[in-house]
Amino acid sequence: MLVQQLLNALTLGAIYALIALGYTLVYGILAMINFAHSEVLMLGAFAAWALAGWAPAALGSGLWGAAGLLAAGMLGAGLVNVLIERLAYRRLRRAPRLAPLISAIGVSIVLQNAVFLWVSTQSLAFPQPAGTSAVSFLGASINGLQLAILGAALGLMILLHLFIARTRMGRAMRACADDLEAAKLMGVNADFVIAVTFFVGGALGGAAGVLYGMNYGSIKYNMGFLPGIKAFTAAVLGGIGSVRGAVLGGFLLGFLEVLAAGYIPNGAQWRDVVAFAALILVLLARPSGLLGERAAQKV
Repeated sequence: MLVQQLLNALTLGAIYALIALGYTLVYGILAMINFAHSEVLMLGAFAAWALAGWAPAALGSGLWGAAGLLAAGMLGAGLVNVLIERLAYRRLRRAPRLAPLISAIGVSIVLQNAVFLWVSTQSLAFPQPAGTSAVSFLGASINGLQLAILGAALGLMILLHLFIARTRMGRAMRACADDLEAAKLMGVNADFVIAVTFFVGGALGGAAGVLYGMNYGSIKYNMGFLPGIKAFTAAVLGGIGSVRGAVLGGFLLGFLEVLAAGYIPNGAQWRDVVAFAALILVLLARPSGLLGERAAQKV
């Protein structure tokens, strides 16, 4: 029982961490919250669902088919996020912070209602990869699909770390996050770097949407709202703007939810309360989050 609960927590936490990384990458450079990110992950799941319905034979079955769905979701969500940045955010970079926030909420409502009106108002069955049978571990029957989801999420996190730490574009992203205006003066194409950041963040959100659909077996037009809010909570919990903080916050939130649901009486009704109460306590003790940097006060 405990092993199964731990695997549930790791799986849920990995999905939250992927979504939180999309929030924190954008915030790290532009200091804005992309509240349309929850709909981006929803569109990633629907892009994979559409591909599965359009070309099931080309995708095949098993892990290769799942990899194709993941790639489709990442590509679709990444491109949508770049389009959102170009149309809804770019002209508002020098505007008061409330303006891009309102724009993000507007984009979120438009995308959600577009899928509601043009695709389906009901839950749709999401393709499940074959070849992920249960395995036995420490006397417990472990869902092979959860292991595959966890492995895919961890692999994407490692690739993101290598991309940011080892590539030229990653260095440009870190330079823009440190001081956007100084990076421009040093010859960095800030518009291109920001577009790449939105693509990467959207791709991670799309991957999370596909993994979420695989984990729960269905997708819906409003599926991104609650995971998006919780992932934002995870990003703030770990330290908004910190990549490591987003990962830590995601896994921590996943553990809090699953353990509350499994070991507290009527825990399924209290899991959200426990998660957000933990956020309040952490922010009271450390407003910058667990791994966030304390901002220097300018006098």
